[in-house]
Amino acid sequence: MNRDFTATADPIRLFAEWLAEADAAEPNDPNAMALATVDGDGLPDVRMLLLKGHDGEGFVFYTNFESAKGRQLLAHPKAALVIHWKSLRRQVRARGPVAAVTAAEADAYFASRSRGSQVGTWASHQSQPLDSRAALEKAATDYSAKYPDKVPRPPYWSGFRLAPVEIEFWQDGAFRLHDRIVFRRAGNTWEKTRLNP
Repeated sequence: MNRDFTATADPIRLFAEWLAEADAAEPNDPNAMALATVDGDGLPDVRMLLLKGHDGEGFVFYTNFESAKGRQLLAHPKAALVIHWKSLRRQVRARGPVAAVTAAEADAYFASRSRGSQVGTWASHQSQPLDSRAALEKAATDYSAKYPDKVPRPPYWSGFRLAPVEIEFWQDGAFRLHDRIVFRRAGNTWEKTRLNP
C-alpha cells in the first residue's frame, strides 16, 4: 500500500490492487460507485450502485433496463463512474462507452443473487411511481408465490460494461499535494500522464 502507485504502467492491475485493499479495509460496500449518465435533454444524472465485475474489457454493473439509468444508457451509451474509498483516502474515476453484457453474463450474475433480491427485481418497476410501500411488498409476495423454486431473470434486467477510454487514480497527500495519474487509451495501449492535484 505504501509503494509509489504512480510508477505503474497497467491501470487494470492497479485498479484490482486498490479494490483488493479496499475489500480488506472498507467497512461497507468497497465496490460502491457513483455512476453518471445523461438524459434526453443532456442533463447529467448520477446515483450510487455497486460494481459487480472488472477486467481488461471494463467495469460491469447490473440494473433494470427500464429504470432511469437503463433508459439513459440505452439512448446515450456513454457514462462516467467514480469510486471513493474514504478510509484509504483514494479515488478512481473512469469514463467511456457502455454496452450491454451478454445474456449468459446476466444470467450467471442473476443466478448468484439471493432469492429475495431475485424476487425484488420482478416486484420493483424501478424508477416508476409507486402507490405505497404496501403495494411493493404485495408485489414481492405475489412474485415469490409465482416462482416458488427457481426465479428466472426478467427480460428487462441485465447489465452494462463501461469500456474505459480514461481511468484516473487519485491519492490524498499532505497539504493537498495529492498524487494523480490518468491513463488514456491509445489503441491497444495506455498512455499515462501525471496531473497536478
